[in-house]
Amino acid sequence: MPAPRLLGVHLNDHLAGAAVGAELGHRMVQEHGDTAYGNELRNLATEIAQDRRALLRIMGEVEVSARRYKVYGAWLGEKLGRAKPNGRLLRRSGLTLLIEWEALRSGVAGKALLWRTLLTAAVDDARFDQDRLEELRQRADRQTRTLDSLHARAAAGLLSAPESQLSGTSAARSG
Repeated sequence: MPAPRLLGVHLNDHLAGAAVGAELGHRMVQEHGDTAYGNELRNLATEIAQDRRALLRIMGEVEVSARRYKVYGAWLGEKLGRAKPNGRLLRRSGLTLLIEWEALRSGVAGKALLWRTLLTAAVDDARFDQDRLEELRQRADRQTRTLDSLHARAAAGLLSAPESQLSGTSAARSG
């Protein structure tokens, strides 16, 4: 059985991260829901919010209280993170989408590690539902693959030079 204090700290740290992920996912749906990424993004945001609720249920089952100050601090940090310099004074940079995909990807990777950690703890602690934890782990793995695909599409669209520019550059150099 995990040490109660350490388990509480670990779960609350992940709850804070889950608050950031849910907020970021929600905001991304608002900003990019009508783009080619919209359907996948809406599904991801819904699942990320569901995973946060699943974590809260698990915390209740193992009698770990949510530390609201951590959640509020993380929420505030997500809001302040929007104010970072991006090379533009009043509007978002095209690279912001890549950074957001990367932030979500990092959060999902951390969440997958949480589910793996809890699966390890479940071997000795019957309070954890191993089947549910395995479902959550598998879902995090699917979310990772989806985010990798979305990131690759966004990177190709933002960072790849159009074919006409590439051929024009080659012709200019050879001529």
